[in-house]
Amino acid sequence: MAVVKVLYFAVLRERRGCTEERVTVTSGETVEALYHRLFPATAAGRLPVAYAVDQAYVAGDHRLRDGAEVAFIPPVGGG
Repeated sequence: MAVVKVLYFAVLRERRGCTEERVTVTSGETVEALYHRLFPATAAGRLPVAYAVDQAYVAGDHRLRDGAEVAFIPPVGGG
């Protein structure tokens, strides 16, 4: 088991009710699996996000390690 710090932005922050939290991850858990666990799909699907670990963008299959800082970055709207 490992503990990571997860940062939330925009709508994800609203859904979790916090800007960050510490989360326990299993050995070998990927950043995408963590996102799916924290934000289960709804009837409308799941919000697509970018993943960052330790302030660098990573692919969904990136394996998490103890003490990592994880950020889920939702799309930015504008116009």
